[in-house]
Amino acid sequence: MAQRVRKAVLPVAGLGTRFLPATKVIPKEMIPVIDKPVVQYAIEEARAAGIEEFIFVSAEGKQAIPAHFSAQPNLERQLEEKGKTAELKLVRDAIIPPGKIHTVIQHNPLGLGHAVWCAKELVGNEPFAVILPDDMVLSDVPCLRQLIDAHAKVGGHVVAVEDVAKDQTNRYGILDVLSEEGRLAKAKGLVEKPAPDVAPSTLAIIGRYILDPIVFVELDKKLTGAGNEIQLTDALSRTLGAVPFHGYRFEGKRYDCGTRVGFVEANVAFGLAHPEMRDRLRPLVEALLKN
Repeated sequence: MAQRVRKAVLPVAGLGTRFLPATKVIPKEMIPVIDKPVVQYAIEEARAAGIEEFIFVSAEGKQAIPAHFSAQPNLERQLEEKGKTAELKLVRDAIIPPGKIHTVIQHNPLGLGHAVWCAKELVGNEPFAVILPDDMVLSDVPCLRQLIDAHAKVGGHVVAVEDVAKDQTNRYGILDVLSEEGRLAKAKGLVEKPAPDVAPSTLAIIGRYILDPIVFVELDKKLTGAGNEIQLTDALSRTLGAVPFHGYRFEGKRYDCGTRVGFVEANVAFGLAHPEMRDRLRPLVEALLKN
């Protein structure tokens, strides 16, 4: 049986330039979808999957992210004094206990592989999750829970995958599939952002990973790939002979909050799934579409 996954790495060092000027001061991960920052959805998904420790790979000036998950005594006291028990619960539910939240600074934006490498010492020699908060997944069973359950059976690396349009393969890491069994696709190779005419499939990796620590052996080499960056996909590809690699076709719908259209789409989708909002929101959306 595979070792239990206890830690999650969240790369949050990006500048969020697509969302300027909103991200001039506020980290893009702190922009809310409905009533919670994007990054809180990622943390809640990880907690629901049994993750106990959280490692933010961040940049200078993004202290708001760990602060959001820390206790805020003044705010909590005022809410308590005013009898705002529901709001107080929301604030306290977001807190990650001391010692379970860590921040590592990625001083240079050298790619996702480099961001994951920055967490090496805190991860140690155990399997771990990587969550890209920009990818929000609306599902009955948390996406990361699905991956962890699959990893418990097959070990190695397990990544969330979905089929994308052929003309979009150059935006993703793409699997070269050896065999398939149910939702699992065993890979014999990986290609980072291949052109559509040479892509081995349309099965694309999205922002959820369960990784064997052997990946750090390759990331230590600091080899660069597409975009002259240290690509996580390339490092994973070089470990294929050492550990199994599977893509998991997760149940659910992914929303790319790294784009403005995807962000709006996520707000609508999560709003329509919100028990306190959906009945009021649905007729408003339908009326907007008619106009």
